[in-house]
Amino acid sequence: MKRIAFYGGSFDPPHNGHLTIARKLIRLFKLDEVVFVPAFHAPHKKDKNPTSAFHRYAMLCLATNGLQQIRVSTMELDAPSKPYTVETLSKLKDELTDAQIFFVMGADSWTEITTWRDWEKVLTLTNIIVVTRPEYPIGFTHITREIRERIIDLRGNFNAKAQIRKDAEQAKVEIDKGQRTKDKGQIIYITDVVNLDISATEIRRQIRENIQSWRELVSDEVAKYLEKYDIY
Repeated sequence: MKRIAFYGGSFDPPHNGHLTIARKLIRLFKLDEVVFVPAFHAPHKKDKNPTSAFHRYAMLCLATNGLQQIRVSTMELDAPSKPYTVETLSKLKDELTDAQIFFVMGADSWTEITTWRDWEKVLTLTNIIVVTRPEYPIGFTHITREIRERIIDLRGNFNAKAQIRKDAEQAKVEIDKGQRTKDKGQIIYITDVVNLDISATEIRRQIRENIQSWRELVSDEVAKYLEKYDIY
């Protein structure tokens, strides 16, 4: 059974933190693939005005070029209407019936998860991986008891790989026995495997203020693209 993680977000711009997360999650969770899914415009962020989706998609392709286990999907960009995450994950569940699916989100998304449409369903459709960030404390009081019961906190866990392997084996047994349903048995992992303080907001600020240190936070290809098209 393939293990595939879908990493949604604005990626405005895609930076080294995003790539580091993808690489480390592949190793920790024994993933076959990580798929970046740039959003056309996050529906729950109506007050934000992101960079053109086409620029963000192009930069993601440049940043991931040559990385065999990492690719970029246009599933949300190609949708006739701007889909919510719950719609995207439901579609993936229907299409990838022979795969174990993970959805990756950052600590900032976890903090505001209750603003998402059908957020409880989002957290039960697939396995979830929440990646911590230094300035975003991870809390659990904003979610329901039923959701909290699904959480496995891997922070500081030196046996994290063993725990994940055990979970994967149990999932396979449940699937083989027909015991796992569409909304049952999914796990929410909290991991500090990557604890980088890299912010797309900060990168945009540095570019606008002509602070050259932003170049160290993105790939060379993305840096050249940002300059060529005078983005930000």
